[in-house]
Amino acid sequence: MLAEQIERGLVYAPGVWDGLTARLAEQAGFAALCASGFAVSASLGYPDAELYTMSENLTAVRTIREASGLPLVADIDTGYGNAVNAARTASRFADAGVAAVFMEDQRSPKRCPLIPGAPVELTDLEEAAGKVRAVVDAAAGRMLVIARTDARDDEALRRAEAYVAAGADLVMPVTRTFSDLEGWRRCREVAGRPLVATLTASAWTEREFTPQVMEEIGVRLALLPTQVLMAVTGAAQACLRRLAAGEPPAEVGVGATDHHDFVELIGMPEIERLQQKYLPAAATA
Repeated sequence: MLAEQIERGLVYAPGVWDGLTARLAEQAGFAALCASGFAVSASLGYPDAELYTMSENLTAVRTIREASGLPLVADIDTGYGNAVNAARTASRFADAGVAAVFMEDQRSPKRCPLIPGAPVELTDLEEAAGKVRAVVDAAAGRMLVIARTDARDDEALRRAEAYVAAGADLVMPVTRTFSDLEGWRRCREVAGRPLVATLTASAWTEREFTPQVMEEIGVRLALLPTQVLMAVTGAAQACLRRLAAGEPPAEVGVGATDHHDFVELIGMPEIERLQQKYLPAAATA
């Protein structure tokens, strides 16, 4: 389904990390979701430094899949090891029913390229291409394989070409890969495949990658990995600070989602319907 959506035009996929955010994104009208590694890691209380395991990530993905039937793009970080580890990871995520995975070419453990500090360390090109090939073989046509590169400029172009030769369906430069749109255009030409862009909150791509721009440079899948996470965090911080300061809960709750509305959007009417269908009348009285 995701492949057909991409063929028809630009697809936006917001970053989600659990069943609730998956439901909210689907109800908002999105056609696809992204299991954001940044958000999954944050939901466990960790920074985006590959501190969680493959199994923890897979558990989050399965929870999202259970809550929503939308096509899901999953972040598998570095594949959690070498090419053999990456193949096992890809197989497990395909079994979970994801529509696509993206894997980066950093050395494990990875680090978010937007976090200040030393440049990220990349896997050698030959090894990185071998990992892409292993993931493609393990996917066996069950899901799209997106090759992410954290390289810069000409090295990124070289890697994009190699990853496509290894079987990648799409190429994902990170926000710091190129400093202007011309680099993205060249990447599309060299790769010969559609591109994936991460419109990370506060990044230049979030500001400048309009639908028209993305059409021009060959982006067909636009991920929104952190916008929901930042919005939820800000709202939760404000609520908790007011409660901790001693404000009456009834005042803090003014303007928040109504309890009745919440239990409806989370699916309680469907549970009540199933109870009426399957449980004895005395149990549902």
